[in-house]
Amino acid sequence: MNPELQTPVPSPCISLCEMAPDTASGKGLCRGCLRTLDEIVAWGTAPDEYKRAVWAEIRRRESELDFD
Repeated sequence: MNPELQTPVPSPCISLCEMAPDTASGKGLCRGCLRTLDEIVAWGTAPDEYKRAVWAEIRRRESELDFD
């Protein structure tokens, strides 16, 4: 099952916490979970709807990654 469909929504954290300031968004993304610092900070108290929206954004970011 996709994690974003679970209740409660699980964290995308994979314990590889390193912020990459050079990402396309300009905001910096965690290299492990592809979240912004704001998304990471908000996660603990956020409702499931917010978490699902973050997961959707992570999926979008994944689709734009260039692994070459």
